[in-house]
Amino acid sequence: MVFYLIGLGLGNVEDITVKGLNAVRKCKRVHLEAYTSILCYGLEKKQLEEFYGREVIEADRTMVEQNSDEILNGADVDDVAMLVVGDPFGATTHADLVLRAKQRNIPVQVIHNASIMNAVGCCGLQLYNFGETVSIVMWLDGWEPDSYYDKIANNVSKGYHTLCLLDIKTKEQSVENMMRPKNLRAGAVPELCGSLSTIDYDSRTTESRRREADLYGRNESCRSGQSRMGGSEDMGPPLHCLIIPGHTHPLEDDMLATFAPS
Repeated sequence: MVFYLIGLGLGNVEDITVKGLNAVRKCKRVHLEAYTSILCYGLEKKQLEEFYGREVIEADRTMVEQNSDEILNGADVDDVAMLVVGDPFGATTHADLVLRAKQRNIPVQVIHNASIMNAVGCCGLQLYNFGETVSIVMWLDGWEPDSYYDKIANNVSKGYHTLCLLDIKTKEQSVENMMRPKNLRAGAVPELCGSLSTIDYDSRTTESRRREADLYGRNESCRSGQSRMGGSEDMGPPLHCLIIPGHTHPLEDDMLATFAPS
């Protein structure tokens, strides 16, 4: 018997691989990890269940991080799957789940898929020129963390590009609610640019070109411009990410130019 970690890809229910779909359809129990990312193709959970031919059980942050035994129980006698938007190893949480399974002598099989970590290449910047990826949390009243700035500055100092993943808030919402734009709380590029501009790092502060990309679904788009533009420009519906280029190759410059505002 096997515990499967199955990537769902980025933008459509049909993005699951044939191998992944075959695994899902033979599993006794199927969980959907519902907090490190979200489904953005506007489907209700019942539609996913109809496509997969299996009941889909929501797994929120508490279940995945604190009550993982609920997911792994029975995986030693029946096939059990955890569905992950993007690729299973796009978040460190899932590596921990693999370790827990192995500690219980449960065989694990990972079925990979596309994720933001490689799909970001559509912006024209070469993947091997990216430095450390950073997560930008959503600022709240009285809580304005800025540790990500040093990581961005470190990448910039080395000439590396930076992929910034913007925060989402899902804890209090069901999967159905998260798939409805009016209920999704997600960080947006204008908000992030505003946060960056308020962090005073004196000589470390730089005016960087920035790239914004929505790579999750039918609304995929890339836009290029100066960071000061992010304060007011409408970037469309989430999910978003922000890309801060480092040193660019002429070929990368040519690609970036195709996304510049007209």
